[in-house]
Amino acid sequence: MPLEHRQLHPLMCLTQDGLAETHLEQATRLLIAGARWIQVRMKRGTPQERLTMAGMIAPLCRQYGAICIVNDSVDIAIAVNAHGVHLGKTDGLWSAARKEMGREMIIGGTINNEADARRAIRANCLDYVGIGPWRFTTTKENLSPVLGPTGVATLVAQLDGIPVWAIGGITAADLPEVRASGAVGAAVTSALYRDGRVQDNFHELNAAWKQAMKT
Repeated sequence: MPLEHRQLHPLMCLTQDGLAETHLEQATRLLIAGARWIQVRMKRGTPQERLTMAGMIAPLCRQYGAICIVNDSVDIAIAVNAHGVHLGKTDGLWSAARKEMGREMIIGGTINNEADARRAIRANCLDYVGIGPWRFTTTKENLSPVLGPTGVATLVAQLDGIPVWAIGGITAADLPEVRASGAVGAAVTSALYRDGRVQDNFHELNAAWKQAMKT
C-alpha cells in the first residue's frame, strides 16, 4: 500500500459463476490471453469449495506474474496466499481487514455514492476502489443505482487519488469514456466471456484501452 505503478493493470478480470467453465478454467484462459489481474469472484458454493478454488487459482496467478484478488473473504485470501481481497459494502470493515492482513496485502473496496467515497477517505487503508455500476448488469445481485460516466467521474474526483476501476456492464466501446472519467481501468466480467471467446474478448478490450490512452 499504495499500489505500485506496475500493478495498475487496466483490465481487472473477474471470474463468474454460472458458466460452463469452472473458475479455475476461466482464470487459466484469461492468464494465457495476457490478463495480469484476476479477481476470484465465486459467490456460489460452500466456504470449503471457495477455499479450494481460490487455492488453485492463487498459485497459478503467481506463476504468470499476475495479481490474484479474492472477492469477499479476508480469511480465504490469507489462507491461499492471494495478493489481496476485495470487500463489498457488506463484507466487513476495511479498517478491520487492514489490521488482519497487514500492510503488504492489497485491499479494495466497493464505492457506489458520495457517502461511500467519504468513508473510503476516512478509512485511509484502501489500495484501490471499484466504482459502479457503469450501467445495468445481471452479474450483480441487488444492483446499486446506475452511475454512468458522469457519476463515476464525480466520485473519482472525490477520492483524493485512490486508484479507481470502473465496473458494471462495461464493454470495449466504453473504455474511452472510462479512461476520460479518471479511472485507471475497468473491472470486467460479462464482456470477457461473451460467446465463449475469452482470449479474443480480452485482446479486444486490451486493444481498446491502449487506443483510449492515445486520445
